[in-house]
Amino acid sequence: MWNIRWGRLFRRSLAVCFAAVALWLLLAGAAVGAAGGIGEETLAFAALRTELGEVQSPLPFWQRLAVSQSLLLERNPGDLEHRESRPVETLEPLPNAQPAPDHDDVQDQPQITAAPEDIVERTLTPLSSEGYATGAGLYLYNRTKLEVDLTSALYQDLPFSLAPAEVGPQILIIHTHTTEAYTPDGVDVYAPSDNNTRTLEEPYNMLRVGDEMEAVFTEMGLSVVHDRGVYDYPAYNGAYDRSGAAVKAYLEQYPTIKLVLDVHRDALVGGDGTVYKAVTTVDRVKTAQVMVVVGTNAGGSEHPNWQENLALGAKLQKNLDTLYPTLARPMALRTSAYNQGLCPGSLLVEVGTHGNTLQEALAGARDFARAAGAVFLGLVEEG
Repeated sequence: MWNIRWGRLFRRSLAVCFAAVALWLLLAGAAVGAAGGIGEETLAFAALRTELGEVQSPLPFWQRLAVSQSLLLERNPGDLEHRESRPVETLEPLPNAQPAPDHDDVQDQPQITAAPEDIVERTLTPLSSEGYATGAGLYLYNRTKLEVDLTSALYQDLPFSLAPAEVGPQILIIHTHTTEAYTPDGVDVYAPSDNNTRTLEEPYNMLRVGDEMEAVFTEMGLSVVHDRGVYDYPAYNGAYDRSGAAVKAYLEQYPTIKLVLDVHRDALVGGDGTVYKAVTTVDRVKTAQVMVVVGTNAGGSEHPNWQENLALGAKLQKNLDTLYPTLARPMALRTSAYNQGLCPGSLLVEVGTHGNTLQEALAGARDFARAAGAVFLGLVEEG
């Protein structure tokens, strides 16, 4: 009798197993049948959800780690968090997350402003590889005719290492367009200077953003010089010449400086005059997106070793994408040099756009500095 009962139990268990397998095959077939309509990335997203459970936004650390191990998901980690929640209209008038025109320092174009409630939010992540150079999970909007290899750039050895903090400052933060500001909001209201999105009031312009970065770098044990010069007022034209002279002077005074960050904010206005802001959410905080800009000699400037700056930018972008998916917009390679030929560790960083609020920009500056500081500390250890 005992053996009969166990036999029945075994047969019933086996039947349940076969039924489960059949149901799984049926569901898998349906998923494959729909693949042509939704694409491999959606299947990858579903696979991740099956493996990890409901995917949170923003991704917690352990899910970020899992994503970083997948080449398919790593190609566009930002899409992972926003694919299902992003309404269709967010794909419209800003195609492919491309940046605003170059900061060529030719003339001061008036910024079009809007009331905070009329500004359109966008999380700018590439929707495809079209229009970009890609490699190693990185996207680069190439505004030049120069050929780039992002995979090689990511793994290229840098020609410098950071000096120990006690020897002297390691990082220079400067602002060629010092008076750039954000959309007034709440208590963050300022008196405009010669333009309604610029101000000489330090608590509300790029100096305030640089202060936020400096505080994070200092907490991480890095030594910083934060230049407080104003180079775009009263004259906007020639701002890069004036800030370049300052960079030269700092490099002569402090030979320990190996990294120069020229911190700006971008401006995004649609063809119909709509003002946009680049924003995401990091740890439930609304945060301005950031963009790394690499200059070249394509415009005729003396800058033969721009690839070294690109290598630094690639390493920084990779860490940003790993730690804070969707915080960083794709990198941009441009024809202007932006004084980056003065130091092989030079980058231009756009923190948000003129449509962002100051508080969103400060949040983006803090997260950028944490990711950049980790890369810089790695250079200290390697050196």
